Amino acid sequence: MNRIQAILTIDTDNLPANFQDIIKHEQEVVAQWKEEGILESLYLRQERNGAVLIFKDIDQARAEELMATLPLYPLRKSIEYYGLIKQF
Repeated sequence: MNRIQAILTIDTDNLPANFQDIIKHEQEVVAQWKEEGILESLYLRQERNGAVLIFKDIDQARAEELMATLPLYPLRKSIEYYGLIKQF
């Protein structure tokens, strides 16, 4: 089972006035991914400037497509992707 880790960093210096609405929509999208079984985990970063998402059973290209649909995507400073191998 492959995993793709996506590390999202947002530009916290330029948050729009409707940021809380964007966060709410973001949570809905992520909940849908979990329900579909393509998102294994979501971790918020302690610095409150992004998140780490761990996708399962998809390739990096698909992870990149999904990340581009996130409501926070336009606020990104960077996104890094890492392929992971889960050990049992």
